[in-house]
Amino acid sequence: MQDAHRYAVYYAPPRGSPLARFGAGWLGWDPVVGRAVAHPPAPPLTGADIERVTRTPRRYGFHGTLKAPFRLAEGVGYDDLHRAVAGLAAASAPVALPGLRLTRLGRFVALTPAGDQAALARLAERLVIDLDDLRAPLDDAELARRRRSPLTPRQDMLLRQWGYPYALEEFRFHLTLTGALPAEEGERVTAALRPLVARFLKEPVVVGEVCLFADPGGGRCFRLVDRVPLAG
Repeated sequence: MQDAHRYAVYYAPPRGSPLARFGAGWLGWDPVVGRAVAHPPAPPLTGADIERVTRTPRRYGFHGTLKAPFRLAEGVGYDDLHRAVAGLAAASAPVALPGLRLTRLGRFVALTPAGDQAALARLAERLVIDLDDLRAPLDDAELARRRRSPLTPRQDMLLRQWGYPYALEEFRFHLTLTGALPAEEGERVTAALRPLVARFLKEPVVVGEVCLFADPGGGRCFRLVDRVPLAG
Protein backbone atom coordinates (compact mmCIF):
# COMPACT_ATOMS: atom_id res chain seq x y z
CA MET A 1 0.00 0.00 0.00
CA GLN A 2 2.38 2.66 -1.26
CA ASP A 3 -0.13 5.48 -1.56
CA ALA A 4 -1.36 5.42 2.02
CA HIS A 5 -2.41 8.57 3.83
CA ARG A 6 -0.12 7.77 6.79
CA TYR A 7 2.22 5.04 8.03
CA ALA A 8 3.08 3.77 11.50
CA VAL A 9 5.65 1.43 12.99
CA TYR A 10 4.00 -0.97 15.41
CA TYR A 11 4.49 -4.22 17.23
CA ALA A 12 1.93 -6.80 16.13
CA PRO A 13 1.85 -10.43 17.31
CA PRO A 14 3.05 -13.09 14.86
CA ARG A 15 0.45 -13.98 12.26
CA GLY A 16 -1.78 -16.85 13.38
CA SER A 17 -0.54 -16.77 16.98
CA PRO A 18 -3.10 -17.06 19.80
CA LEU A 19 -2.43 -13.44 20.79
CA ALA A 20 -2.96 -12.23 17.22
CA ARG A 21 -6.19 -14.21 16.89
CA PHE A 22 -7.44 -12.85 20.21
CA GLY A 23 -6.62 -9.26 19.28
CA ALA A 24 -8.25 -9.44 15.86
CA GLY A 25 -11.38 -11.05 17.28
CA TRP A 26 -11.72 -8.71 20.24
CA LEU A 27 -11.33 -5.60 18.11
CA GLY A 28 -13.29 -7.09 15.21
CA TRP A 29 -10.66 -6.31 12.57
CA ASP A 30 -7.79 -8.33 11.13
CA PRO A 31 -5.21 -5.89 9.73
CA VAL A 32 -3.26 -8.70 8.04
CA VAL A 33 -6.02 -9.82 5.69
CA GLY A 34 -7.96 -6.56 5.84
CA ARG A 35 -11.37 -7.77 6.89
CA ALA A 36 -13.78 -7.66 9.79
CA VAL A 37 -13.93 -10.69 12.06
CA ALA A 38 -16.46 -11.82 14.67
CA HIS A 39 -16.06 -10.80 18.28
CA PRO A 40 -15.56 -13.63 20.81
CA PRO A 41 -18.17 -14.31 23.50
CA ALA A 42 -17.35 -12.26 26.61
CA PRO A 43 -20.28 -12.52 29.02
CA PRO A 44 -21.91 -10.51 30.43
CA LEU A 45 -20.99 -8.21 27.54
CA THR A 46 -23.10 -8.49 24.42
CA GLY A 47 -21.73 -8.35 20.90
CA ALA A 48 -23.13 -4.80 20.66
CA ASP A 49 -21.28 -3.87 23.85
CA ILE A 50 -17.96 -5.12 22.45
CA GLU A 51 -18.60 -3.41 19.13
CA ARG A 52 -19.12 -0.11 20.93
CA VAL A 53 -16.22 -0.21 23.40
CA THR A 54 -13.73 -1.31 20.72
CA ARG A 55 -14.82 1.18 18.04
CA THR A 56 -11.85 3.53 18.48
CA PRO A 57 -8.97 1.00 18.65
CA ARG A 58 -10.52 -1.16 15.90
CA ARG A 59 -9.46 1.34 13.26
CA TYR A 60 -5.78 0.95 14.13
CA GLY A 61 -5.70 -2.83 14.51
CA PHE A 62 -4.33 -4.77 17.46
CA HIS A 63 -0.87 -3.33 18.06
CA GLY A 64 1.64 -1.69 20.34
CA THR A 65 2.84 1.70 19.11
CA LEU A 66 6.57 2.15 18.50
CA LYS A 67 6.32 5.16 16.15
CA ALA A 68 2.88 6.71 15.92
CA PRO A 69 1.10 7.29 12.57
CA PHE A 70 2.64 10.02 10.44
CA ARG A 71 2.47 11.44 6.95
CA LEU A 72 5.57 11.09 4.81
CA ALA A 73 7.58 14.23 4.10
CA GLU A 74 7.46 15.73 0.65
CA GLY A 75 9.62 13.73 -1.75
CA VAL A 76 9.69 10.67 0.53
CA GLY A 77 8.09 7.42 -0.63
CA TYR A 78 7.19 4.14 0.98
CA ASP A 79 10.37 2.51 -0.34
CA ASP A 80 12.43 5.14 1.51
CA LEU A 81 10.55 4.40 4.71
CA HIS A 82 10.91 0.66 4.33
CA ARG A 83 14.63 0.97 3.64
CA ALA A 84 15.16 3.10 6.75
CA VAL A 85 13.12 0.77 8.97
CA ALA A 86 14.99 -2.26 7.61
CA GLY A 87 18.33 -0.61 8.38
CA LEU A 88 17.31 0.14 11.95
CA ALA A 89 15.84 -3.33 12.44
CA ALA A 90 19.01 -5.00 11.17
CA ALA A 91 20.95 -3.28 13.95
CA SER A 92 18.37 -3.90 16.70
CA ALA A 93 18.04 -7.05 18.80
CA PRO A 94 14.72 -8.76 19.54
CA VAL A 95 13.17 -7.81 22.87
CA ALA A 96 11.75 -10.41 25.26
CA LEU A 97 8.98 -9.48 27.66
CA PRO A 98 8.22 -11.91 30.52
CA GLY A 99 4.48 -11.54 30.05
CA LEU A 100 1.60 -9.10 29.92
CA ARG A 101 -0.80 -7.51 32.38
CA LEU A 102 -4.43 -6.50 31.94
CA THR A 103 -4.31 -2.84 32.93
CA ARG A 104 -6.51 0.20 33.29
CA LEU A 105 -4.62 3.08 31.67
CA GLY A 106 -6.67 6.06 32.73
CA ARG A 107 -10.03 5.51 31.02
CA PHE A 108 -8.71 2.80 28.68
CA VAL A 109 -8.20 -0.95 29.08
CA ALA A 110 -5.00 -2.40 27.63
CA LEU A 111 -2.42 -5.14 27.85
CA THR A 112 0.88 -3.80 29.18
CA PRO A 113 4.27 -5.47 29.76
CA ALA A 114 5.00 -7.28 32.98
CA GLY A 115 8.52 -6.47 34.10
CA ASP A 116 11.15 -4.17 32.68
CA GLN A 117 10.39 -2.53 29.32
CA ALA A 118 13.62 -0.49 29.08
CA ALA A 119 14.91 -2.39 26.03
CA LEU A 120 11.60 -1.87 24.24
CA ALA A 121 11.66 1.83 25.13
CA ARG A 122 15.15 2.12 23.62
CA LEU A 123 13.93 0.49 20.41
CA ALA A 124 10.96 2.87 20.23
CA GLU A 125 13.21 5.87 20.89
CA ARG A 126 15.53 4.89 18.07
CA LEU A 127 12.60 4.53 15.66
CA VAL A 128 11.08 7.85 16.72
CA ILE A 129 14.32 9.80 16.36
CA ASP A 130 16.00 8.12 13.40
CA LEU A 131 12.89 8.05 11.20
CA ASP A 132 11.88 11.62 11.95
CA ASP A 133 13.47 13.08 8.82
CA LEU A 134 10.94 11.04 6.81
CA ARG A 135 7.96 12.51 8.66
CA ALA A 136 5.98 15.51 7.48
CA PRO A 137 5.35 18.10 10.22
CA LEU A 138 1.96 17.96 11.88
CA ASP A 139 -0.51 20.40 10.39
CA ASP A 140 -2.81 22.57 12.50
CA ALA A 141 -5.66 20.06 12.36
CA GLU A 142 -3.41 17.21 13.53
CA LEU A 143 -2.05 19.30 16.39
CA ALA A 144 -5.55 20.31 17.45
CA ARG A 145 -6.73 16.71 17.40
CA ARG A 146 -3.86 15.57 19.61
CA ARG A 147 -4.45 18.45 22.02
CA ARG A 148 -8.05 17.41 22.65
CA SER A 149 -6.61 15.15 25.35
CA PRO A 150 -4.98 17.07 28.21
CA LEU A 151 -1.19 17.20 27.74
CA THR A 152 1.55 18.27 30.11
CA PRO A 153 3.94 20.96 28.89
CA ARG A 154 6.55 18.27 28.24
CA GLN A 155 4.08 16.12 26.28
CA ASP A 156 3.13 19.13 24.16
CA MET A 157 6.82 19.75 23.46
CA LEU A 158 7.24 16.11 22.39
CA LEU A 159 4.19 16.46 20.18
CA ARG A 160 5.67 19.47 18.41
CA GLN A 161 9.15 17.98 18.11
CA TRP A 162 8.41 14.34 17.28
CA GLY A 163 4.75 14.31 16.23
CA TYR A 164 3.54 12.30 19.23
CA PRO A 165 3.15 13.34 22.88
CA TYR A 166 3.96 9.92 24.36
CA ALA A 167 7.44 9.41 22.93
CA LEU A 168 10.87 9.11 24.58
CA GLU A 169 10.51 9.24 28.39
CA GLU A 170 6.70 9.38 28.07
CA PHE A 171 6.64 6.07 26.15
CA ARG A 172 4.47 3.37 27.75
CA PHE A 173 4.11 0.27 25.61
CA HIS A 174 0.54 -1.03 25.51
CA LEU A 175 -1.86 -3.02 23.36
CA THR A 176 -5.08 -1.04 23.46
CA LEU A 177 -8.31 -2.99 23.96
CA THR A 178 -10.95 -0.27 24.39
CA GLY A 179 -11.73 3.34 23.83
CA ALA A 180 -12.22 5.72 26.74
CA LEU A 181 -14.76 4.31 29.20
CA PRO A 182 -16.47 5.59 32.34
CA ALA A 183 -15.01 4.04 35.49
CA GLU A 184 -17.87 1.62 36.17
CA GLU A 185 -18.01 0.37 32.60
CA GLY A 186 -14.23 0.06 32.54
CA GLU A 187 -14.40 -2.29 35.52
CA ARG A 188 -17.12 -4.34 33.88
CA VAL A 189 -15.18 -4.68 30.62
CA THR A 190 -11.97 -5.53 32.48
CA ALA A 191 -13.76 -8.30 34.36
CA ALA A 192 -15.17 -9.72 31.10
CA LEU A 193 -11.72 -9.65 29.51
CA ARG A 194 -9.87 -11.47 32.31
CA PRO A 195 -10.76 -15.03 31.25
CA LEU A 196 -10.05 -14.19 27.60
CA VAL A 197 -6.52 -12.94 28.26
CA ALA A 198 -5.54 -15.16 31.20
CA ARG A 199 -3.24 -17.35 29.10
CA PHE A 200 -1.33 -14.36 27.75
CA LEU A 201 -0.54 -12.98 31.19
CA LYS A 202 1.93 -15.78 31.93
CA GLU A 203 3.45 -16.39 28.50
CA PRO A 204 6.60 -14.54 27.38
CA VAL A 205 6.17 -12.16 24.47
CA VAL A 206 9.04 -11.72 22.03
CA VAL A 207 9.15 -8.57 19.94
CA GLY A 208 11.10 -10.12 17.11
CA GLU A 209 10.05 -7.80 14.31
CA VAL A 210 8.60 -4.39 13.70
CA CYS A 211 5.54 -3.95 11.53
CA LEU A 212 4.70 -1.25 9.03
CA PHE A 213 1.02 -0.34 9.12
CA ALA A 214 -0.70 1.84 6.53
CA ASP A 215 -3.62 4.19 7.03
CA PRO A 216 -5.64 4.28 3.79
CA GLY A 217 -7.41 7.46 4.92
CA GLY A 218 -11.08 8.29 4.90
CA GLY A 219 -11.59 6.74 8.32
CA ARG A 220 -10.90 3.24 6.99
CA CYS A 221 -9.05 0.70 9.12
CA PHE A 222 -5.27 0.36 9.07
CA ARG A 223 -3.60 -2.52 7.22
CA LEU A 224 -0.41 -4.36 8.11
CA VAL A 225 1.77 -4.07 5.00
CA ASP A 226 5.13 -5.52 6.05
CA ARG A 227 7.03 -7.21 8.87
CA VAL A 228 10.72 -6.41 9.30
CA PRO A 229 12.77 -8.79 11.51
CA LEU A 230 14.93 -7.43 14.31
CA ALA A 231 18.29 -9.00 13.53
CA GLY A 232 20.89 -7.16 15.61
